[in-house]
Amino acid sequence: MARAGLTPDKVTRAGAELADELGFDRVTLSELSRRLGVQVASLYSHVEGSHGLRTRIALLALEELADRGEEAVAGRSRLEALGALGTVYRTYAAEHPGRYDAARLPLDAAVAAASAGPRHSRMLRAALHGYRLPEPEETHAVRMLGSLFHGFATLELSGGFAHSDPDSAESWARILDAIDTLLQGWASSTQPRPASGESSSGRT
Repeated sequence: MARAGLTPDKVTRAGAELADELGFDRVTLSELSRRLGVQVASLYSHVEGSHGLRTRIALLALEELADRGEEAVAGRSRLEALGALGTVYRTYAAEHPGRYDAARLPLDAAVAAASAGPRHSRMLRAALHGYRLPEPEETHAVRMLGSLFHGFATLELSGGFAHSDPDSAESWARILDAIDTLLQGWASSTQPRPASGESSSGRT
């Protein structure tokens, strides 16, 4: 018997749970229909095929991550903000591996613009606010942090740090300290350098 009361949101969340259990790459309408006890055809009135389902899971994951990230960064700055935000990504990846994978699904421009993706950029900028980086340096730093957080979380999730010492948590703390030091000197490092053959005083 078909399960009554299905909505696009309920189908999406069921798909997200399936992704966490089996892996995002194994989420299909056929698999989800078995989980929900309905015919595949019944799901088409709630989601736009397998691609539509995967997109909805990605949008859900981006929103959940943004909610956690904004709360973590609020009232914090510099190293404390970086640590709190980075921990959000690591924790979410550990708790919801399938959804975390879904959050990196490529989206078309219109869908991406309407998603929670831009909120991720804003919360990264909020974490960087205390370093007072000018543009375009702040954008470069946002991309660096995104690469760092996602890269570390992905390697940690896949067990990339599981078979060697020290513990990954220790490495994480050391990396954050190093990034904080880097960012403190970032603005000064972007000042124009003297031309070749010219001293810093402007005299040859």
